[in-house]
Amino acid sequence: MTTLPHPQGAGRETRKVTVPAILARKPRGEKITCLTAYDYPTARLVDAAGVDIILVGDSLAMVVLGHENTLPVTMEEMLHHTRAVHRGTQRALLIADMPFGSYQLDPNQALVNAIRFVKEAGAEAVKIEGGEKRLDLILKLVENDIPVMAHIGLTPQSIHALGGFKLQGKTLAAAEQLLRDARAVEAAGAFSLVLESIPAEVAEQITRELKIPTIGIGAGPACDGQVLVWHDLVGLSFGVQPKFARRYADLRAELGQAVRRFVADVTTGSFPAEAETNRLSPEVRERWLARSSR
Repeated sequence: MTTLPHPQGAGRETRKVTVPAILARKPRGEKITCLTAYDYPTARLVDAAGVDIILVGDSLAMVVLGHENTLPVTMEEMLHHTRAVHRGTQRALLIADMPFGSYQLDPNQALVNAIRFVKEAGAEAVKIEGGEKRLDLILKLVENDIPVMAHIGLTPQSIHALGGFKLQGKTLAAAEQLLRDARAVEAAGAFSLVLESIPAEVAEQITRELKIPTIGIGAGPACDGQVLVWHDLVGLSFGVQPKFARRYADLRAELGQAVRRFVADVTTGSFPAEAETNRLSPEVRERWLARSSR
């Protein structure tokens, strides 16, 4: 693995996280951390904090672009934001979500789109939703040297088919299907698997059986790693907070307070103060005032 200087310049060295490095975590029992990011400054913060995987999720549609679900986000939007995150990432493994419509229609077009994420945007892997039905597509991408993170359970791109953002795998039949899906994506060559909103017992069985690491989001503590959406983590989400999302900060309140203070300072004339104001040198100022008084 490539050794990099620590991005915050603290004198520490860190190793670039790669797909083989992620695969090696599971047999050692080392947990994997994953967060979403959608822009350069967030990527810098997340990467410097030591997160293993940065996912440019299609959740971009909701938390950044204001859509009701993930379906409207386009390839060009995902590429644009992946490029920005790539510029802010040194250590973490960078994965890009393939948006709805970019891989469902034609396997060859899906390959073209996946190549664009790697070649144009700097992604090091792509994420695809679906289990058994994506087996051939995962095989095709992996055969062309594009690492794939699979995603089963609550797959947001299937929101209409699922009837909303609901817990999956609640019945015995549904849980068994999840196990089949997990086996299929591993057999196809996926290097990791996101398990979203499924019962912890089901996630534990899948994690125990698979050789590839599982990354949970609302799937209990037995998964090999955990992922959260950045905006949920830091309290920048609007609407209902998902049950599985632990809030580690309340930046929405802090940022709101900062803006209110700015408005008040400008309104009262206390901003900008003298320390925030540029002045002419005494010599130039004297000449300028003399000129202005003519």
